[in-house]
Amino acid sequence: MLDHTHDIQTLSWVKSAQGHEAFPLQNLPMGVFIGANGVGRIGVAIGDEILDLPACIEAGLLSSLQSGTRETLGASTLNTWMALSQADRVATRQAVFDVLADGNGAAARAAHILRPAEQCEMMLPSAIGDYTDFYAGVHHATKVGRLFRPDCPLMPNYKHMPIAYQGRASSIRVSGSPVRRPLGQVKLAGGPQLQLTDRLDFELELAIWAGAGNALGESIPIARAPAHIAGYGLFNDWSARDIQAWEYQPLGPFQGKNFASTISPWIVTSEALTPFRIPAMSRGTDDPQIESYLLDDDDQRLGGLGIELEVFLSSVAMRRSDLPELRISRSHAQHLYWTPAQMVVQHTLNGCDLRSGDLLGSGTISTPNDEGNGSLLEMTAGGTQAVVLPTGEKRMFLCDGDEIIFRARAHREGFNPVGFGECRARVLPSQWANGADFEAEQPFTQERDLS
Repeated sequence: MLDHTHDIQTLSWVKSAQGHEAFPLQNLPMGVFIGANGVGRIGVAIGDEILDLPACIEAGLLSSLQSGTRETLGASTLNTWMALSQADRVATRQAVFDVLADGNGAAARAAHILRPAEQCEMMLPSAIGDYTDFYAGVHHATKVGRLFRPDCPLMPNYKHMPIAYQGRASSIRVSGSPVRRPLGQVKLAGGPQLQLTDRLDFELELAIWAGAGNALGESIPIARAPAHIAGYGLFNDWSARDIQAWEYQPLGPFQGKNFASTISPWIVTSEALTPFRIPAMSRGTDDPQIESYLLDDDDQRLGGLGIELEVFLSSVAMRRSDLPELRISRSHAQHLYWTPAQMVVQHTLNGCDLRSGDLLGSGTISTPNDEGNGSLLEMTAGGTQAVVLPTGEKRMFLCDGDEIIFRARAHREGFNPVGFGECRARVLPSQWANGADFEAEQPFTQERDLS
């Protein structure tokens, strides 16, 4: 529901918030930064600053909130806050908005509890208990399917229900953390062999953060599912394609995926995205009807997300030449075949309990054309057509020292744009490689020179 926190006319006394491309007053994403004592503190991004919420409470600036809500904001992770009702989360947003809005008299009391964002080290927003990765990007699923199953790119179940696999929460790291090239078993012409992956790839996804959970044995109906989503972020589901291709039958991804995932530090709340909801992806005339348990008029009308997503790549040679990162993809969340609410419903249909702070990945988001491919696997047609960098370097897959950056933004006329910050990680050599200083090494190659 739209309220005064979405009003484009309201300005903040935090000067850097005016016209900020990601974090204006109307966004107010939640995150966790490391305090002076090394313990996490909950904060809100505003312009180039972070508002320290525990310090706000100590200063009496959030006295309008119920004591239980204030208590959750003093925790070292967002799990307990995410478990609150949607009404309590809305109240938090409104109270923080009022503190930061110009003319409310809070500037003199709150200015000293702003922290420069560039000086803060961010943590994972929650202690992620479980992580499930969906496969809702239909164009990615179709393009990848064509590479391996030209006659049947989509499996028969794909358009009947949201498909997912259980991922590994322990290896999810916050943006800025490096990713090491994994070792694994791959299938070569002469048979299986243990080697470093030669086909390291990214996947452009949205993170869907679980809010209040459900009891074991109970399912969440589609009409109530949106209230169980606390917010969204950017998610890179790193993939070792050669390891994945050999192992995934019959049980699905394992070591080709579980070595690392990267997530943006800020949770853009569901409430911040209210102005940017769009209709669910339209179905073709040959597509099956949506099952009744997944069908809701409101979700079909405004269950989609109007979020533009971009992928950038920077190599060692580019950075040494002071070249900016290269945008290699521009996609949009409108291309998700299933809505986030439908994913929540499918996850809990059999009584599986979601817990606050759990993470759902949307699946790789690609456009129907090649401008918005969400992975190198698609961009290079399975490693046959190289991406050419400004330095003349060629990439089929990622080399040591390459850095992948995701950015995203939602915008609509009459409202301030809302950004997601960055999801960024740099590839380091494997621990099995000789030497760990990737800046001093040649990009990783296997039987071919991609430098």
